[in-house]
Parts: sequence; C-alpha cells; structure tokens
Amino acid sequence: MGNQRPRLGVLGWPITHSRSPTIQNAALRAAGLTGWRYQLLPVPPELFAETVTALAAAGFYGVNVTIPHKQAALALADRVSERAGGIGAANTLTFAPAGAIHAENTDAPALTQALPFSVAGRTALVLGAGGSARAAVWALRDAGAREVRVWNRTPERARRLCAELGGTPVESAEPADVLVHCTPAGMGAADMPFAQLPLAADDLAGYECVVDFVYADAATPLVQAAQARGVAVVEGLELLVGQGALSFELFTGLAAPVKEMRAAVGLS
Repeated sequence: MGNQRPRLGVLGWPITHSRSPTIQNAALRAAGLTGWRYQLLPVPPELFAETVTALAAAGFYGVNVTIPHKQAALALADRVSERAGGIGAANTLTFAPAGAIHAENTDAPALTQALPFSVAGRTALVLGAGGSARAAVWALRDAGAREVRVWNRTPERARRLCAELGGTPVESAEPADVLVHCTPAGMGAADMPFAQLPLAADDLAGYECVVDFVYADAATPLVQAAQARGVAVVEGLELLVGQGALSFELFTGLAAPVKEMRAAVGLS
C-alpha cells in the first residue's frame, strides 16, 4: 500500500443514507488515527467485484458491506471466517498488504449483544431473506433459540435460506418472543412499512422485543409502533454501532471507542 494514507469505507447501492462514515470517522479521531479516512463507496452490483479487487491497491485497509452486496462479498474472499462462512454472507472485508481479502460477519454478534434478554429456548420471527436476515437467523440459532421462523415476500427465498441455515419458513406472521426486521421496508420513508410486511401495527403487541435493522435519524415507523405498544425495541443505529465497533477492531487492531461512536449518532 506504499505511502498512501489508510482508507476505509462502506460499499452499498444505494448508500447515501449510511451513517457508517459518521460513526467510523468519530472512532478514528477518538483513537488518534488522524491520517485515516472512512468514506462512502456507492457501487452498483455489476461493478462490485471489479471495485473490491482494486481497493487494496488504492490504499484501503478494509470496508464494510451493506445492501445488496453481502453475499457477493463472501464469494470474493480468499479467506472466510467460520461465522461468515456459516452465515453465507459478509459485512466486513479486510485486505492483506498483498491484496488478499478476508471476510467476516459482525452483524450476527451485534444482534445477540443488543438483545435485552437471552434467546435461548425462545422463539423468533425473521422478516427477510437477504444478508442481514441470514446473519440474524444464524445468530439466533447459534444463541440457542428454540425456533426461528423466516418470512419473505418471495416464499422460495425463505425456504432456500432455511434449507441452508435451519429455521422454519412461514408465509404468515405469528406471535413470537422476538421479531427481527431485515427487509428494506421503511428505509428512507416516513410512512409505515406495514403494507410490505405480513403484520399490522397492532400485531407487534404479540412480541416481547422488536429489532429493526433499518435505521434513520429518528425512530423508524416500525420502532415507533412497537414503542407505542410497550414492546422493547432494538433500533437499527444500535446494531450499526455494534457491528461497526467490531469492524473497527478488525480494521485497526485497536479497541473500539464505543462511547464516541454512539455519541456521533446521538445515542447515549
């Protein structure tokens, strides 16, 4: 990488909404890594492989990966962690000096760390079948959940995910201990996302905790609806900081300044 200043980033399509640069640049400043920079990398799917393989030569030490690239990121890696391999998706790539790509998934541990109770012996419903949903299903099963149900608007995708990771594909939403929302519904929208989901706002009262991987400057419609019904919530920004802290440690080899990362996006 020569004398280039270390660079980090997040790849996605779209990506303009991402708060990762705010979080990670705050962490870099707090850690005294003033020469480092973390940036948005808007990359359409057709250019993903070409872009990733060029990043190490451009001075990148690592990147986060978000919608829709998490499964493609895993396929590009030269080395894959046991967790990322089990999930079948990666949200963190790091680059060796010679350009070798290592894939990890920090979404899974961020989810289980953020939950307000242990899911061992409990039930969960995961909405979605993309990279975040794969991490959620793997994490919940790894943590000992008794049953993990998976719903997707395309039922075949839910069936395929469950065949690969375990879990029970469903075509309707029934009450469970935990609801984990992993679809793009509600992303960047002020209106309620329920028209795209298999449940109504009042149905949220049937869950002990609602987790929303989608995040915004304010609480998402799904989180607001859960809070209004007295249900515990885990907001997307909590998950973003949690996975980002783990990624920061992979990128830099330093302990993540979590307090500063949380403060950067208004979390106490």
